[in-house]
Order: sequence, then structure tokens, then C-alpha cells
Amino acid sequence: MRPQDLLASGRMGRDSVADYEAFMDRKVGTAVEVGPDVTESDVNSLLHPWQRRIVAWAVHRQRAAVWADTGLGKTWMQLEWARLSGDTVLIVAPLAVCAQTVREASKLGIDASFVRNADDISGPGVWVTNYERVESIPADLIDAVALDESSILKQSDGKTRTMLIEHFAAVPARLACSATPAPNDPEELTNQAEFLGRMARNHMLAAYFVHDQDGWRLKGHALRPMIEWMTTWAVAIRRPSDIGGSDKGYDLPGLLIDSHYVPVDIDAEGQLFATELGGVSGRAKVRRQTLDARVAEAARLVNAEPGEPWVLWVGMNDEADALAKAIPGAVNVHGSLDADEKARLLLGFADGDYRVLVTKPSIASMGMNWQHCARMAFVGLGDSYEQYYQAIRRCYRYGQRRVVRAHIVLSDLESQIADNVARKERQASVITAALIDQARKDHAA
Repeated sequence: MRPQDLLASGRMGRDSVADYEAFMDRKVGTAVEVGPDVTESDVNSLLHPWQRRIVAWAVHRQRAAVWADTGLGKTWMQLEWARLSGDTVLIVAPLAVCAQTVREASKLGIDASFVRNADDISGPGVWVTNYERVESIPADLIDAVALDESSILKQSDGKTRTMLIEHFAAVPARLACSATPAPNDPEELTNQAEFLGRMARNHMLAAYFVHDQDGWRLKGHALRPMIEWMTTWAVAIRRPSDIGGSDKGYDLPGLLIDSHYVPVDIDAEGQLFATELGGVSGRAKVRRQTLDARVAEAARLVNAEPGEPWVLWVGMNDEADALAKAIPGAVNVHGSLDADEKARLLLGFADGDYRVLVTKPSIASMGMNWQHCARMAFVGLGDSYEQYYQAIRRCYRYGQRRVVRAHIVLSDLESQIADNVARKERQASVITAALIDQARKDHAA
């Protein structure tokens, strides 16, 4: 029974395991490979054999997702996919990552250029643009598109997400690349599946998930059939051995998380002692009232190691301004800067032009390679585990040669936020683990 038939029947929530397995067996059995028939030998030899295997598979699948952890060469795989998948190809990336992508392309002998609008596309080739400029480039100019940091389909507002899905719906070849630790929630999975034209969001939610007071969650008996279907168009890897490669050279030296709690001395109305944040407004009040103490602690850490590069992650403009004043030579990359200036400064930090970078996870936590840096501090912390993970992984990624020390500087009252992020960090992604396990089985077969 097709998913739309199940939806129409109103029986989706009561389908048996057999119904799911039968449906998915048919789905897997009828998966059509319509992309170019390339082999690993067609892929640039600078890539590892396991990377070439992924590229050849993704090109042949034509509409595929590659969820490769940070430092596994996602950019090179994406560029080779682009070279092999079409004549006129567009790579869409966060603005700060675009120049980095063009640089990496030159290492592979690919002539890639940054474009701001349709007039910049002179013909066949690999073109790179940022998400904010997508609508200025008609999709009928290209025959292949790759979304770098495709988790933007989850993070962006509904209008942006819908625009990306609809704008590229007619492009024959599509690639979704993300280094997110796991596409571990329904929004991530359904948006990427819909962008790739694999299944509509509402169909996927109805087929595999139930909704309760905690939101959408995977149906108990839907995991296996969903994974079997997903492995026809998605691959997830955390290390090369997940797909039959060698882990040599991919051992990370270690990550140390240090928490620093500054005392809270505020007037908590109705309380003898300030013991809780009191929601979003209460949290903002605590952050403002402890700003000086948190900035002073972060500045002390940075100034104590004058030769070390540092990244300081903030959530408020006042935090960034205060840190830039307290630390000589710090560069503050904030939202009101011109887009090109943001990209210049972020790339400049990667090149070692600046020792200390102050910015927000919402600006720079995606895509940048900062393995030269092994020190960072969160001067305040939000609830988003994904942003926290991505921020950490700008430095703690394959290619890092030193132990990374990440400092979390909070008020006493905000310790519950740190505990919440730590809890999320301990939770393994069931879906990612299942995708990796299935990939290993497929490789063994």
C-alpha cells in the first residue's frame, strides 16, 4: 500500500509491522538509479578510496544525502560530486564558507567561482553562492545543486526552508551535505528527504512518526523499514571505518570541557535567594546582570595565553562588544557587518591574521575549518545542542593535532543549561547509528 493510500485510509497510526516492512521492501526494490554511471576511478585520486566510493554512489543516486562528520572531507566529496553530476552546477553554502569552498576546489583542479546573481553565471562550470542569494539565481540555469550545511533546512524559518525546497524541485541532480552529528529529529529528516524529492514531509511523518505531548517521535516498529529506505539515498559516517576505510590519521587528540561559574548577585523578586532563571526573560536578565563577571573571566582565560588563537562564542551583542574591548587585538564578527566583511574576517581568522575571534554560533558555527585553534570559550550558552556541537567542531575536527580546551563561562543559575546540553551530548543518535550499521552490512555484502 502506498503512503498516500495509507494516509487516505486513516489507518497510518495502526499499521502493523508487516505493513511497514512490505511497503518498504517494495520501496527499496524499486529504487531507481538515474545519475551518471561513474566508478571510483572517475573521482579525483586525491580523495581517499572510501571518499571516492561515496562520491560515485551519490552521483549514481543523483539525489542523495551525505552526512559526514566534521573533518571527513565533505567539501572535497561535494566538489567532486558537482564536477561529475552536471554541466552547470551550483553549490549553496553559508557566506563565510563560500570563499573556503572556492579555495578547496582549486586544490582539486576544479575551476569554481563565487556568484552573486544570475548575471555572474556565464555558462557551464561549478558556481558557488550563499543562501541569501539563492532566489536571485533561476534554477533553470543549472542541472545540479548541492546544499552545503544542509541542516539549514531545519534551522531556517519556514519561509526559507520552503523556498529552498521549491526553488530546486525541478533540478535533476541534488545533494544534501551536512556534518551535523545526526539527522536525529523528524524536522531534519523530513526536510532533507523532501528537498531531495524522496518523500513529502507529511507522508514521512505519517509513515514513521507519532505525535504526542513531547512532539514527533519515531514509531517503535518503524526504525528498520525507515533505515532500509533511507540507505537507498543517504549515507552517514562518523569515521572512515564506518564505510570500510582506514581510520589511520583520523584519531582526535582529545576534548576537555571546563565549566566556570561566576556568582550571581541579583535581586530575585519573591525569593530569599536567586535559585531559578524564570524563563526566557529571566535568563536574559541574569545574562545582562552577570555580563561583566563573565566577560572578565573569559578575558582572563584568553589573556593568560597570549600566543594562543581563541574563539569566543557569545549570544548577546553586549557580550561581544565587551569582550572585544577587554582583549587586545580581538576581532568581533557581528550581525550588522557587511556580508563580505564577515566572510573576510572569518577567513582571516582561519589564515591566522587574527588571534582572537568573537562571534555568535548563528554566524560562524557552520562549515569553517579552524584546526589551527585549540582554545575556545562559550561566554553564555543556549539550549541548542546542534549549535553547541557545531561550534565545538570548528576546532575539534579531524586534522586537529592538539587537545582542544573548551571553556563554558556561565552564572551559577545557568548551570542547569550546561547540564541540559551535557545530557543531549550523551544521547546517542539511534537513527545515525542504524544508518552506519546498515552501511557496514551493505559494504560487507
